Amino acid sequence: MIQKIKGLVAAPFTPMLADGEIYYDLIPNYYKLLRRNRIVGVFINGSSGEGASLTFKEKAKITRRWVEQKGKGDDMKIINLVGGTSYGETIESAIMSSEAGVDAIALVSPYYFVPDDPGQLAEFCAKVAASVPDMPVYFYHIPVLTGCNIPMLSFLERASDMIPNLVGIKYTHEDFMDFLSCLSFNSNKYDMLWGRDENILPALSLGARGAVGSTYNYAAPLYQDLIRAFDSGDLNKAIELQQLSVNMIMLLGKYGGISTGKAFMRFIGLDCGAFRSPVKNEWINRYPEFVKDVKSLKMDKLFSKP
Repeated sequence: MIQKIKGLVAAPFTPMLADGEIYYDLIPNYYKLLRRNRIVGVFINGSSGEGASLTFKEKAKITRRWVEQKGKGDDMKIINLVGGTSYGETIESAIMSSEAGVDAIALVSPYYFVPDDPGQLAEFCAKVAASVPDMPVYFYHIPVLTGCNIPMLSFLERASDMIPNLVGIKYTHEDFMDFLSCLSFNSNKYDMLWGRDENILPALSLGARGAVGSTYNYAAPLYQDLIRAFDSGDLNKAIELQQLSVNMIMLLGKYGGISTGKAFMRFIGLDCGAFRSPVKNEWINRYPEFVKDVKSLKMDKLFSKP
């Protein structure tokens, strides 16, 4: 039986030192930060975690370090992204994840030889999922990075019979028609985790109850207040908070893109360094200006508490 996730799942950044090596020893404090801010899970080695820029050995060590943080009775969910361009290497990563003790794995579409039909995509995922038959498997739909624009409803129609351990999709796209259809598919069977922080509110209105995002690392209270406002029927308050989220996220683009998330982490007091090449880190040379812009948002109480 699929156990659906309710709440915010953070997509952690991979802590880096000045020389670009991974700062594994920061992970325990990172884990404590997320627990303090009522995050219910982590999606590691994903886009924010620079998984595509890491070696297999690095990702394996990161995976083990996150799993090691869980104490007895700890219900934090750890989902590891194992997808890539080779199903052979992805299978190795899936098996490693299972041996490390993660709660679930996630697969992403191959992004070099890109599948162009749902059966082709489902076949790739099925090869990997079969290597860990007892492990819950999510598909990570992020066409802006993979170039795979197959509707997820079409994928589910093929994958539901091919992948017994498929439990859901991390849906990072703006196609609300497709998302709703996936939510409703097979009597609401699958766990549909919303992946666009800047429009979580419309996703909630369609029935989403779980979400994965990078801004939950440093602004979890904002989204928790937004969800509470929505659940209580205070739509005006929910809209106000969603607009504040949008204003905050616009700073990512202003200061260079995805790596600016690490500027926010420095701002709240957990310095994760910079992104690896070829991702630009424009925010580093403009950090004082960035801080001024963040403070102008007047949302101090809505940032995660270190």
